[in-house]
Amino acid sequence: MSEELRKASLVELQTRMAQGELTAQELVQVFLDAIHRLDERLGSVIEVNPAALATAEALDQERRKGRVRGPLHGIPVLLKDNIDTDDGTLTTAGSLALVGSRPSQEATVAARLREAGAILMGKANMSEWANFRSTRSTSGWSARGGQCRNPHRPSHNPCGSSSGSGAAVAAHLAPVSLGTETDGSIVCPSAVCGIVGIKPTVGLTSRAGVIPVAHSQDTVGPMARTVADAAQVLGALVGPDGRDPATAASQGHYHRDYTRFLDPEGLRGARIGVPRSRFFGYHPATDAVIEQALAAMEDAGAILVDPADIPTATDDRLREAEFQVLLTEFKHDIAAYLATRIPLPTAELPTPRTLEDLIRFNQEYADLEMPHFGQEIFEMAQEKGGLDDPAYQEARALSRQLAAVEGLDATLDAYQLDALVAPTTSPAWPIDYEQGDRYLGSSSQLAAMAGYPLITVPAGFVDGLPVGITFMGRAWSEPTLIRLAYAFEQATQARRPPPEFID
Repeated sequence: MSEELRKASLVELQTRMAQGELTAQELVQVFLDAIHRLDERLGSVIEVNPAALATAEALDQERRKGRVRGPLHGIPVLLKDNIDTDDGTLTTAGSLALVGSRPSQEATVAARLREAGAILMGKANMSEWANFRSTRSTSGWSARGGQCRNPHRPSHNPCGSSSGSGAAVAAHLAPVSLGTETDGSIVCPSAVCGIVGIKPTVGLTSRAGVIPVAHSQDTVGPMARTVADAAQVLGALVGPDGRDPATAASQGHYHRDYTRFLDPEGLRGARIGVPRSRFFGYHPATDAVIEQALAAMEDAGAILVDPADIPTATDDRLREAEFQVLLTEFKHDIAAYLATRIPLPTAELPTPRTLEDLIRFNQEYADLEMPHFGQEIFEMAQEKGGLDDPAYQEARALSRQLAAVEGLDATLDAYQLDALVAPTTSPAWPIDYEQGDRYLGSSSQLAAMAGYPLITVPAGFVDGLPVGITFMGRAWSEPTLIRLAYAFEQATQARRPPPEFID
């Protein structure tokens, strides 16, 4: 029974609870038992919530009294360890520097999950500081959580920075999770772990109470085993939030129920572009999987425009413009976030308030914080000026121009496309602290810089390792992307669970 429950969809779990066959408390216990039994080898969960079972019991009592908050009532969710919670768990971005303090207020997305009846089961491990500390980091590693591993091959990397969020869901240690993305941090771990990840338009979900990298690109989204489950969670997260001014732009664009866009015939008549230049060719075996995926789309009635190359995709200015924006915004945004932290009564060290404090902490505790890689990115960010720096403002404007106006928008308009598709990234690579991450290529950068949405869906396997395909579109096009991704998922049924972690 426990293995069956671990495999079940959110709708199936909700149906069982509605029929009295299952309680939320029993469901949480199933996943806690699986974490205790299986996660030592995987390292995907950094901490379980000591209040999870009590919360589940309270929600069961509500159900018995006839109150059901919605489709997430009684559903356990893992949160990435950069999402503030007001419970017995810490929020540290994987760093020991934040162990001695707590958030002053719960993240809006966490509070919205609670309001929807979800149970915050614990925190997922992550690439420390969201992979924005070193130029040669190893994804999935944090000083607090150790190395997270890919459930399809534990010698291989789960990608980052939402590493544990992806690995835990893939290994059936949680039904769904939340991740965050600045550039690739939801879609990459989702793809290499063989699950679905939705990276929303910047401003669709609140970042208030989320440890930041950069406000122009950061976003919070669901990670799940199916498009339907991810869509279910997304609806609970969205909407304007006075704590995050960027969410004001979502007014009129968000939906409380994204499952109404699930259409198995959603590819029929859809115009889908294939940007070959830059996004194909870096891994031939991955390309072969994607070619099969494209054929499946055509069989399902899609109209492929191939190629539909993005004019700016190979522009040499992209990487530098993005990096300069991220460096400057990180220095500003992390200080603003750290100012909200409250020291714990038992704290032996002062609470860091600036990036300079974090750099000093890492130097003082280098044996714990920097055994595998350094903090070159921290040091580069520390040298940056403020948000009024003309160099930053120029880089930000260039990012928007290249990625959105002359990039994605221009291509979607020129070919009258509903979406673009490309390989999400290559299959997972071996964990190697000497070499660091071995990224061969990805398709997330333009959408990251533009603030536009992405959905990655399992497309197949290369040598037993999952490969994902990404659907990308305009700002606020989540309904269209969900429709297309769901139809593709239903047509191909490409996902397979990792055999070592689920029967």
